[in-house]
Amino acid sequence: DSAKCIAYGAVYDGDVWDFYSRKATAVDALPVGTILTLAATGSEMSDSSVMTLEEGWLKRGYNNDLSRPLFSILNPELTYTLPEYQTACGVVDIMMHTMERYFNHTSDSQLTDAISEALLRTVLDFGPVVMADPKNYNARAQIMWAGCLSHNGLTGAGVDTDWSTHQLEHELGGLFDVAHGAGLSAVWGSWARYVYTEDPRRFAQFAVNVMGVSNDFRNEEATALAGISKLEEFFQSINMPISISDLGIELSDAEIDELAYKCCFMGKRTIGGFKKLDQDDMAEIFRMAR
Repeated sequence: DSAKCIAYGAVYDGDVWDFYSRKATAVDALPVGTILTLAATGSEMSDSSVMTLEEGWLKRGYNNDLSRPLFSILNPELTYTLPEYQTACGVVDIMMHTMERYFNHTSDSQLTDAISEALLRTVLDFGPVVMADPKNYNARAQIMWAGCLSHNGLTGAGVDTDWSTHQLEHELGGLFDVAHGAGLSAVWGSWARYVYTEDPRRFAQFAVNVMGVSNDFRNEEATALAGISKLEEFFQSINMPISISDLGIELSDAEIDELAYKCCFMGKRTIGGFKKLDQDDMAEIFRMAR
């Protein structure tokens, strides 16, 4: 992501933060190439980058196809020495990039759904393997390839997207400098429980097809909630947090208000596609997550 930011800034006379604050649109950039050492963000195959402005502790993303790498070298052996914590954070981020696209209201998206579900099941299968056996080449390769496909547009082909969990985490990570994947797992369950009633069937589909929950045909909501809980159990199994307090952060009411205020861009936007969230919604999710 830093390379992408530098690529924009090297050919721009102004402050590169202009792009991340939506004050300007990049029209040129230096070419970018990557050598992947951490399977997580999918930046090696995406048009996305995220930067943090320490003044005000704002964490913002910017998407522009000019920054999509011209080449990326993917050697699973380069990830063998990653700390366990960073490996787990990467597993979460890969899943979240897929799920931010998966939870949508688009109809007749069976193939895209199936691709996303297969990718998620693969990460669920091989995530614990790389945690237990860091030098397992095949497991590292599966996770690395999943990271690429999760964020190159494939899992969002032809569907609406959400991105609420990422937007919420950006504010959390900006204020407290937590690892991105850990911040995502800390807030996802609260987001899911807050929005699932918009389309319980979608969450039930996720529960059955991804998490292996038995479908309760008489109670769709119970199936949906079981899937949410089962994913949280997976996060805990790889030592990832499922609440903000699990991060060692005790949010005050004032900090919740600050996070929600920044997340809505000081009252200028809503977030989310699965359910539109305003500032009050954001604050409530942070309260649920703490």
